[in-house]
Amino acid sequence: MKTAIVTGATSGIGKATVRALVGAGWQVIATGRRADRLKALADELGAHVHAAVFDIRDAAAARGAIDALPDTFRGVDLLVNNAGLALGTAPAQSADLDHWRTMIDTNVTALVTITRTLLPTLVERRGAIINMASVAGTYPYAGGNVYGGTKAFVQQFTLGLRSDLHGTGVRVSAIDPGMVETEFTVIRTGGNQNASDTLYEGAHPMTAEDIASTVLWIATLPSHLNVNRLEIMPVSQSFAGFQVAREDSK
Repeated sequence: MKTAIVTGATSGIGKATVRALVGAGWQVIATGRRADRLKALADELGAHVHAAVFDIRDAAAARGAIDALPDTFRGVDLLVNNAGLALGTAPAQSADLDHWRTMIDTNVTALVTITRTLLPTLVERRGAIINMASVAGTYPYAGGNVYGGTKAFVQQFTLGLRSDLHGTGVRVSAIDPGMVETEFTVIRTGGNQNASDTLYEGAHPMTAEDIASTVLWIATLPSHLNVNRLEIMPVSQSFAGFQVAREDSK
């Protein structure tokens, strides 16, 4: 039985990915900050899930949780770097700097830290890494500023890992989702459920399960195939047009 670790597994894409992997016969280390949600997931899915409760931004806690893994979960074959968030929609000149720092700490620093921690095991087992990026890393939009920058980093870091791990047998992929209806917008707007409902209303967005099935597809490809980067959007979403500021002619 293969073993995966999925970060940010308490909701949305992470939670759906745990379910998809377990359903396909994997055992999964599910990580996140909210112990009650991880316990509920582990209770639902049984002995094939090990709940590891820690804040992904706390490097010592992450290392401690990995060091404390039961023997049956130590042989990690797949790292799914899913944990991440967006905070705020303000333009850069009025954005909250603490929001920026939190996004960088979570989406960049924590991701590279846990990746580096698990790389020796992944190399030994000729495993795989799937990084959750975003179309925001490719297509800028007003208010996207640091969030988009962090996801562009994830895209480039994925390619760098792919280059560095050449010859090891380790596969490295990035998934760039577009609009997915999860808790993402509620968190981004400080708990505004109405803002989330308004954004997704009538848009037929993707679901967490859509992305989880994509993760599973990549993870179960033959070992000689590597998806470098996969961009996926709902049919209702496409690329934004250019913005043009016009002077008042009066």
